[in-house]
Amino acid sequence: MVYQTVTDLDQLLDRIRSYAADADLGLVRKAHEFSAKAHKGQRRRSGEPYLQHPIAVAGVLTSLKADVTAIVAALLHDTLEDTVAKPEELEREFGKDVVHLVDGVTKIGKITFRSYEEKQAENFRKMVLSMADDIRVVLIKLADRLHNMRTLEHLSAAKRQEISQETLEIYAPLANRLGIGWIKNELEDLCLKHLKPEAYETLRVRVAKRDEDRQQYIDEVSQLVKKAMEENGLAGQVYGRPKHLYGIYQKMNKQSITFEEVYDLTALRIVTDAKMNCYAVLGVIHSVWRPVPGRFKDYIAIPKSNLYQSLHTTVVGPKGEHVEFQIRTEEMHRIAEHGIAAHWKYKEQGHVADRDSKAFGWLHQFVEWHEDLTDNRQFMDSVKLDLFHDVVYVFTPKGVVKELPRGSTPVDFAFAIHTQVGDHCVGAKVDGKIVPLKYQLASGDTVEILTSPTQSPHKDWLKFVRTSRAKTKIKHWIKLEEQKRSVEIGRRLLESEFRRQGMAPARMFKSAELLEAARQSGFESTDELAAAVGFGRVATSQVIDKLTVSSSKAPAPASAPERPTARKAVSGKSDGTGVQVKGSRDLLMQLSRCCHPVPGDRILGYITRGRGLTIHAVDCPNLEALDYDKERLVEVEWDAATPSTHSVKMSIVAVDKTGVLANVSSAIAECHANISRAEITTREDQKAVLDFVVEISDTRHLDQVLKAVERVEGVITARRMRAWQERS
Repeated sequence: MVYQTVTDLDQLLDRIRSYAADADLGLVRKAHEFSAKAHKGQRRRSGEPYLQHPIAVAGVLTSLKADVTAIVAALLHDTLEDTVAKPEELEREFGKDVVHLVDGVTKIGKITFRSYEEKQAENFRKMVLSMADDIRVVLIKLADRLHNMRTLEHLSAAKRQEISQETLEIYAPLANRLGIGWIKNELEDLCLKHLKPEAYETLRVRVAKRDEDRQQYIDEVSQLVKKAMEENGLAGQVYGRPKHLYGIYQKMNKQSITFEEVYDLTALRIVTDAKMNCYAVLGVIHSVWRPVPGRFKDYIAIPKSNLYQSLHTTVVGPKGEHVEFQIRTEEMHRIAEHGIAAHWKYKEQGHVADRDSKAFGWLHQFVEWHEDLTDNRQFMDSVKLDLFHDVVYVFTPKGVVKELPRGSTPVDFAFAIHTQVGDHCVGAKVDGKIVPLKYQLASGDTVEILTSPTQSPHKDWLKFVRTSRAKTKIKHWIKLEEQKRSVEIGRRLLESEFRRQGMAPARMFKSAELLEAARQSGFESTDELAAAVGFGRVATSQVIDKLTVSSSKAPAPASAPERPTARKAVSGKSDGTGVQVKGSRDLLMQLSRCCHPVPGDRILGYITRGRGLTIHAVDCPNLEALDYDKERLVEVEWDAATPSTHSVKMSIVAVDKTGVLANVSSAIAECHANISRAEITTREDQKAVLDFVVEISDTRHLDQVLKAVERVEGVITARRMRAWQERS
């Protein structure tokens, strides 16, 4: 929801009357008059009288149903900083509580994210301490920031970017932590508008168009839900949910999905009268439409840390389209919209009542943990860590703070310092103690990286590093090293082939013929050609063919040994595998021993340096482990024109009795499959385990064999076994 900006005193008073009939409106009028006099002659960058700003800030607080003290403080929040008004004057006219709030807002007026200058750190410390002492200070600051963001277009582009970045990194997460969803959403949308104006405008137009196109569909679903609820004696409101542009933008970027794939564009909210009825409504919805697996969340039973409660579910609605529902009570809805402000119950001096201690518990606990920190910069970092729980902040030995994703390791930290530090990292100390390189860093750790000039990145590091920078740098180094090794291997392979063909290797490597052969193959140099040979992307026989075609000068003495027949097959087929490479490349191929793929399995090829192409099943875990260099993956397919037999391991569990082995063997033979190896063991539960290696033609043949075996009397289970699978 987006609340309209309040522009004058009458609107402000009407807002207050709507939720607080006995409020002291005289004090509000008095504060308005005081602020008008204090800001007389002042104007905002937009040209409007400055008074419009404090009125608008107070108006935002009425949307949170704030008390009069907070609203009065909002009207006066800039008087101590921007006018000649004195604290003593405010206290005399409006009381200590108002002065306390205004003073708190004034002191936290300027915070620059990622800046650790003492003044900013001190202001940040005061903001957090004031938030624990009286939450209204921060609520006024959020309202102040919201109105400033609404009117940001009057500032320079650079200033808009700076303020938007600060808002996105501090104030929006703070609003989220306080549970004030609508402020968080509007702040994020406004930040997107100024940080990514083209993306914002594109999304705004597309969402508006989609809303227009789909309103009939939303109305149809709403009516069906209302009817189903009425038939089951359930009351409640059903309405469409507002579109959060930044949320859509984030989801599209983080999940790499299209606008059309974002689930909650068709989203409804149901507000009912009791907690149990939320579950009853959920049951009704699931009885009407099929729920999407994995899309149900129960935040009623397990509320979020900001006390948000709702049931979330996604169903396959009319016309097969996904519809997301949020189901909650009126009280839950109030808390979801107003967050911590919904718990405003104050004692005489503005402190939160005990009954609401749960809502503020995380903040009080945090202040208690950190109140002994005298260094303002450390305090600032610690607070941010608590607010931005998806990152960790760690320190260099010199006290420089580095922000890393949660789960990061010393290797991530090393590459965050410098590529050279990461490349030569051999170990790390955390708070003075040696830790493994895959140790997960925690907030506040001081990390010292140990290096050695002889160290270089390991492929195994890719299994535990978290940051994209570390992964990219490691992969880049591995690729360069493999390129070097592949050149060496390729040159040795070519040298051997040249000798076999009666050619002088030294002369050939310097010859124009070899360079021309390289260029005909799509390479700029003979080293690139050698690397391709070393990787297995190009066969030495292909190079010889290019040399033979491109030049008649290549020596081929009569005494030279007979040239061996190249391992070629039509359309890139490899002898004996029954596999062909898409793109008709002449490569040595072999079937992987870890997954033993057979025709009918989906397969991929992986280029192994010096050994050609290894064929894996696409679901092979070893293939996933190898997939750090996608350039080495090659599309392959089974060659239906080349019949072949393949070995498959079968594991059969049967009752341990006479005749079972013979009957199983007969069943396999009747399917025209041969048993090449057999191993029989007896388990403790007196079941026999028969492990066979069977020669079959494809997966259909295998299925036929398995089904025949399962029909044998005494057989309990029969299944195909892979090297990575454990026998049950």
